[in-house]
Amino acid sequence: MTTLQASAQKQLRQLVEQIERLEEERKALAGDIRDKFLEAKGLGFDVKVLRQVVRLRKKSATERQEEDAVLEVYLHALGMLGQDDGAHDAAVAAMIAAE
Repeated sequence: MTTLQASAQKQLRQLVEQIERLEEERKALAGDIRDKFLEAKGLGFDVKVLRQVVRLRKKSATERQEEDAVLEVYLHALGMLGQDDGAHDAAVAAMIAAE
């Protein structure tokens, strides 16, 4: 088996230690985010919807519109968007807009 030169060993050790530190930071941040969602829940907010809002804010308006259009096509193909059920269509359209 070949061994690494001393300088390469040092670089490798530094990289591994940096990755380990970043993973610890990520774990701490995940805990902070979880705490914020628990706080929101305690204030009466729907955490599932709040997560969806956070996810949607990461997307551009164009991306959201494209996804909504595809979703509408799929729902229509599955019979979930009937042309003669205006009330149902309005409810589903509101659901799509909320996403």
